[in-house]
Formats: sequence, C-alpha cells, structure tokens
Amino acid sequence: MNRRTLGRLVSLSLGIALLASAPFARAADEAPDALIKRLSTDVLETVKADKSAQAGDMSRIIALVDSKVMPSVDFTRMTASAVGRSWREATPAQQKSLQQEFKTLLVRTYSGALSQVKDQSIDVKPLRVVAGDSELIVRTEVLGRGDPVQLDYRMEKTPTGWKIYDLNVLGVWLVSTYRTQFAREISNNGIDGLIAALVARNKTNTAK
Repeated sequence: MNRRTLGRLVSLSLGIALLASAPFARAADEAPDALIKRLSTDVLETVKADKSAQAGDMSRIIALVDSKVMPSVDFTRMTASAVGRSWREATPAQQKSLQQEFKTLLVRTYSGALSQVKDQSIDVKPLRVVAGDSELIVRTEVLGRGDPVQLDYRMEKTPTGWKIYDLNVLGVWLVSTYRTQFAREISNNGIDGLIAALVARNKTNTAK
C-alpha cells in the first residue's frame, strides 16, 4: 500500500470515526470549525495512546470509535441521503435497520486504517460563518506522512448545535458514492434486498 493510499484511508477512517461516534458538544453554540478540530484531535490522540488499537486490535478500535466521537452527527439524514428517495418508502423498522447496518459498514470498512495512525494531525482551514447560515462546509487537511489529504465536512446547524452529515476525501463525497451503490441494489432487490446486502457485507468484514 503506497503512502497516498494509506493517507487517504487514515483520513477517511478519521472521518468515519467522527460520523460514527461523537461526544456531546461542549455548547450548542460551539463554532463548527472548533467542533471539528476538537473531535479530530481527540480521536487522533486517543488512537495514538491506545496500545491495543496501535497493535491492530479491531474490537478495540471499533469500541474506541463507538465511544469517542453520535450526538454531533445527523446520522439519520446521512443514511436517508445515501438511500435516496426510497427512504420515504421504507418502514420505520427498515429505516432503523438501514441506519444500523450502514453505520456498521462504515466503521468496520475503515477502522482498520486507524491502527496506522502515527504522527498525523489536523489542519482546519479558516472558516467564516455568516449570521443566518444553517449549512456549511468545514475544510481540513490531514497532515503526516506523504502529501496532505483533503478531508471536508458538510455540517448543518440544529437547535442543539452543529452536526456533521457528510464528508469528502480527496474530492469524493461519501454519501454520493454510497447513493449510487444503494440505488442499484434497491432497483434490483428492493429495500429488504439492500438491508440483506449490507448485513452480508458486514459479516464479510467481520470475518476479515
């Protein structure tokens, strides 16, 4: 694996960590760029200090991801956007299953790269928030070995603070990528078919 690929995986893993597990914001009015900086630094420093995670203990990495970083993420919006218009046709039970399996897919697919975190740090780009803005993009770079890796977050303002609902690694938005895959599966096998496919992929990832 070359350094560029490793850097991309580490960056995406960091993004997934934030999307899968964020602590309560310190305040509802915490600035979005400050929120991203705090969460990113917390995840990186925790992984660096955790010997089991550094040794590649996947159960430890997954537990760390789950415990460290969901209150700061609008995962319902993220899943609904990835599923597309079929989301409205899904039953509440199906929506719940989709959210759970999608989260598991993201965490298990990319958490392995977190064990490769060594000397990475986050550079949050200057952000100007205009009064009345309800959605924006926080742009960052992951610095470390090799070239800097672009990692941007789409965020929305809610009554309880800013929340993440999508991320971009090297110009590719995660939700759009999965929307294409999910649409194909739904077209062929329906919502239940998509859920079954996600369950199967998660079992495969677990076995690996």
